Amino acid sequence: MERRFFLSFVVVSELLLLLLESSSAQMQGFVSLDCGGKEHFTDELGLQWTSDDHLIYGETSIISVANETRKQYKTLRHFPADSRKYCYKLDVITRTRYLIRATFLYGNFDSNNVYPKFDISLGPTHWSTIVISDATTIEVRELIFLASSPTIDVCLSNATTGQPFISTLELRQFNGSVYYTPFEDHYYLSVSARINFGADSEAPVRYPDDPFDRIWESDSLKKANYLVDVAAGTVKVSTKMPIDINSDEMPPVKVMQTAVVGTNGSLTYRLNLDGFPGFGWAFSYFAEIEDLDPDESRKFRLVLPGEPDVSKAIVNIQENAQGKYRVYEPGYTNISLPFVLSFRFGKTSDSSRGPLLNAMEINKYLERNGGSIDGAIIASVISLYSSTDWAQEGGDPCLPVPWSWLQCNSDQQPSITVIHLSSKNLTGNIPSGLTKLSNLIELWLDGNSLSGPIPDFSGCTNLKIIHLENNQLTGPLPSPLMNLPNLRELYVQNNMLSGRVPSGLPNKNLVLDYSGNINLHEGGRKTRHLHIIIGSSVGAAVLLIATVVSCLFMHKGKKGSYNQDQPRHSLPVQRPVSSLKEAPAEAAHCFTLSDIEDATKMFEKKIGSGGFGVVYYGKLKDEKEIAVKVLGSNSYQGKREFSNEVILLSRIHHRNLVQFLGYCQEEGRSMLVYEFMHNGTLKEHLYGALTREESINWIKRLEIAEDAAKGIEYLHTGCVPAIIHRDLKTSNILLDKHMRAKVSDFGLSKSAVDGVSHVSSIVRGTVGYLDPEYYISQQLTDKSDVYSFGVILLELISGQEAISNESFGVNCRNIVQWAKLHIESGDIQGIIDRSLQDEYDIQSMWKIAEKALMCVQPHGHTRPSISEVLKDIQDAILIEREAATARAGNSDEMSRNSIHSSLNMGSLGGTENFLALDESIARPTAR
Repeated sequence: MERRFFLSFVVVSELLLLLLESSSAQMQGFVSLDCGGKEHFTDELGLQWTSDDHLIYGETSIISVANETRKQYKTLRHFPADSRKYCYKLDVITRTRYLIRATFLYGNFDSNNVYPKFDISLGPTHWSTIVISDATTIEVRELIFLASSPTIDVCLSNATTGQPFISTLELRQFNGSVYYTPFEDHYYLSVSARINFGADSEAPVRYPDDPFDRIWESDSLKKANYLVDVAAGTVKVSTKMPIDINSDEMPPVKVMQTAVVGTNGSLTYRLNLDGFPGFGWAFSYFAEIEDLDPDESRKFRLVLPGEPDVSKAIVNIQENAQGKYRVYEPGYTNISLPFVLSFRFGKTSDSSRGPLLNAMEINKYLERNGGSIDGAIIASVISLYSSTDWAQEGGDPCLPVPWSWLQCNSDQQPSITVIHLSSKNLTGNIPSGLTKLSNLIELWLDGNSLSGPIPDFSGCTNLKIIHLENNQLTGPLPSPLMNLPNLRELYVQNNMLSGRVPSGLPNKNLVLDYSGNINLHEGGRKTRHLHIIIGSSVGAAVLLIATVVSCLFMHKGKKGSYNQDQPRHSLPVQRPVSSLKEAPAEAAHCFTLSDIEDATKMFEKKIGSGGFGVVYYGKLKDEKEIAVKVLGSNSYQGKREFSNEVILLSRIHHRNLVQFLGYCQEEGRSMLVYEFMHNGTLKEHLYGALTREESINWIKRLEIAEDAAKGIEYLHTGCVPAIIHRDLKTSNILLDKHMRAKVSDFGLSKSAVDGVSHVSSIVRGTVGYLDPEYYISQQLTDKSDVYSFGVILLELISGQEAISNESFGVNCRNIVQWAKLHIESGDIQGIIDRSLQDEYDIQSMWKIAEKALMCVQPHGHTRPSISEVLKDIQDAILIEREAATARAGNSDEMSRNSIHSSLNMGSLGGTENFLALDESIARPTAR
């Protein structure tokens, strides 16, 4: 079955002629915006750059980065870190394919060395999250899309650190069927890898060598986890002969003139695929550029781990391409790929030459978001005021964030619920499009110069609030307003309305004000509307007074009851104190000393100890097992920690935090009472006494990490103010009887301050887990916990302690330094715990290793949030469960959770070389 069978030979020939003619002139449909630039110019490649100085938003900055001489990277445009989105609008041709490229070079433009993190979207579709980790490295994002309208919007929003900014924005038009997919009406292609194999330098190939200005990265480029695990015997070959690129994607001649050859029979590589795991588009490009003797052949297969069917197809370049120096491009239009891709091309037994590879492209399917259902309606409204600033925000009205003057609901395809256009100098009639917003709840058009009649809003059945006051509206008050079932407020005062108020309006449960309309009245009683408002206000006041009096009597009664029934001691919930005897009404449970002595049998069984004191096992009268932490009698720090932990624990409750049952402070002794965790600490299971019994497997380690991350996420985002643990480590992660993890030991925890980026603090914590930035600056943030959690992830991978004099080799005592050397060189096997015995999927292992390294970045603002870490852990668990299912040979389960990939291998001479295409699949499905 030939891919894109509708492309005729004539069209291809004409297109090739066009490409040849374009070598000296920029292709049609190219847009190159120099963001922050002041003038137009042509660069050394012949690309014509234009300034974005037409934008009314944002500020420009000039930057200087060592070894970066290109003019377009001397400037940038940055935007406020607020709740708005800031958009570029570009003209396109409908039903034409394009590549959109955005680049970001930070260059410390704000002189703050705060690495920005923000989102970029194409219209309503989230494209990517930009995370800057180096001031001198250019971040590049590319997307291939089919234009569905005459314009597109590229928007920046949702800055979590720093300010959103952009260096360049480039649009490149494709011709013919280049990058056609059957799914293009519903999915974009996000570019993950585009590689030129056999390149003679680290420089990329792009325009004018590629007339579409795709950037083909050199395989000689050195960066972490990019084309590692190269097979021995891999050599580079090249030719000066012209290559016939008459193929669907038309790779550039210069790329096809180089290749790698596996002289020992194999080509192997491993690389990380940004955005994966997921479904993607993956193609290889081959051209026979070596001279083969008549009795020689080159036949090979592609081998992908976990995809045995892939190797059924045999590649014979000269046969498939029908000659030498001609392109052959087999590939998959829909294949599930992992985050870490390992692949091999191996020669067949009857082949005399090893495999050859010229180039490769891998793109991830990105589902398009249809945007707000009210998009077209609100576009017709703002077209009436296109010259005003408020109508210039661009993009979808609701996604990824709503325009500043409206609000939307949270539906998958959101609709507009609130419009705030008060005092915006609006003139003319009320736009009729507003009456078509079926989910509108509030409409604020007051303080403008609107004229004409009030339109019929009967289609807006959800309307609750209408503000039309202080305009120049004329005509009657429409009677259909009576039919709005949810209407609660109607303000039309100070207009020029006339006639009678519809008889049903004053009788509704409605706040109505039509004063200042001298010709508008209710029957013969022109002041009735004032009575409605005054009567409502008086009634509300009487109700309020009655409520207050009732509350006073109730409080008095409760106070007497409290004095009789409350325990002798109670716990302050918020403010720190030196003693716990200062008692507010809200208190934790207070155990008596005799209760504790009975439960622990006079502190008979010691189960742990630490800087705080000793922990004892106990059992209450209701058979509930407990752990009692006893404060050391000589520890002043311990007393402060005791007060702190009791205050914190009394206000936090989460399934992944060890349950706090109460406290005891009696006869000079201070104790905390927790639920008992039957399986001890994570530390004991990784490299303590419990490892001799049974080592926990990889998926259980991931589940423990997930549980712990959920607990920390609750502390960071679910508590007000947020809580920073400050002492995360494997000995503070406890395991219950079902091996579910809970975070414990809040003795060093500290509450964050709302609106403040950090908390100044004397440095506390544990060596090996301590955030170095916190240690130096004494400024504590939630990213300090993230650093500690990254160390825990490395311990889960390796089974090694955070600090060791023996495990990490000469001159290395720290797990972070040791693991980083292995991971960045591609040697993850060098750190994996041997007790796991290969019972894991390498993709999930790589995902956690990569995230762990991000967590232990030296600067806090470059680390992910704990919520982002949690998401990657959950993705790794899904990968591992699928792999475990495959290892168990459960084919039924596999068929339910996987999707057949379609492989188009061109003309291979027979159907036996094809993978089966499941015709029931209409589009790629997200993992």
